[in-house]
Formats: sequence, structure tokens, C-alpha cells
Amino acid sequence: MDKLNLRRELLSARTSLSPEQLRANATKVRETLLEQPWVQMAGLVACYWSTGTEPSTHGLVFALWKHGATVILPVLQDDDDLDWAVYDGPDTLAPGRFGIMEPVDTRRGVDAVRTAALVIVPALAVDRTSGGRLGRGGGSYDRALARVGPNVPTVALLHDGELIDGVPAEPHDHGVRYAVTPSGLTSLR
Repeated sequence: MDKLNLRRELLSARTSLSPEQLRANATKVRETLLEQPWVQMAGLVACYWSTGTEPSTHGLVFALWKHGATVILPVLQDDDDLDWAVYDGPDTLAPGRFGIMEPVDTRRGVDAVRTAALVIVPALAVDRTSGGRLGRGGGSYDRALARVGPNVPTVALLHDGELIDGVPAEPHDHGVRYAVTPSGLTSLR
């Protein structure tokens, strides 16, 4: 299946999830991730502020921050690349482009993600064999992942059924090392 049709199929499936299921999924994903020693030890975490039917990161970001991690969140630039700024609590966010909440702190530049000890990214699907990640199609996170060192854990948050075989990939696509679903953590490569 091509990327466009696969995106449509996955987004349609996400719309069928009830608010209760979305909350339960977010809790399971957050708890699974926070149980990992490499997450607990990460001093600087690059994450994202979820929207819509994505597995919610709001509680995860808050928990990481409360436990002493410095959390940087993306700020979408006009060229669709991602700048980064520090999250310093829920009152430090404001709507950015497309209404997505972004930190109001000083921008650290597109290369700030290079310094993260853990990078958490959104995905619509991840290939269970290769770690190939299917995003929304803008390439923002592929550019960010290209800047991340090879030994840094990169994690995609998914709903059950989104860790699949055969995610289409192009040369510019960057995969992840782990996927977390409500059913658990999967090491991919």
C-alpha cells in the first residue's frame, strides 16, 4: 500500500477510538515508557505535544518534567523544519502554527535535538521489522531524526494495530529504534 492510502486508513481507524480508549491508551503508553531505565536516566528529552487522536503525550511530558528531565518540544518553522524550546510547565505553552501548542521559551535551534538523550516522535505506523516510521507527510520529524546520533534511543508512540509489516519507505525517511503501544515496548533495531 502506498503512503497516502496507508495514512488515510490509519487516520480513519484512529477516529473510531473512543475518548475513554484514547485516555486508557495514553496512560498505558506513558507508564510503559516511564518504566524504562534509559527513560528515567535521560536528562534532556525531545518530545512533542500531541494533538487529536495521537497517543497523548501531555501526561508524559508533565511526568518527565516533574521528575527532573529537561524536556524540549518542537516549534514548527515556516519551512516545516523543527526548532526546539524548553517546556517549563503547562503554563508555558501557546498555540503555534496550525494551533499546535508550543513552548514560549527561547528557541534553541534545529540542532538542539542533537543534544537530547532520548527522542520521542509521533507516528501513524512503524514497521515492526525495520523500524521505518510513517508520519503525516511533511518531513519535519525525518529532518529532526536525521540530526540524532546513532546511539540515542528514538521512540514512536502508537496505538495498538499501528506496529505493522511493510511501512513504505523513501531514502529521506528515518526510522526509530523503539515503538511503544498500549500493549508494550518493542525494540526494532
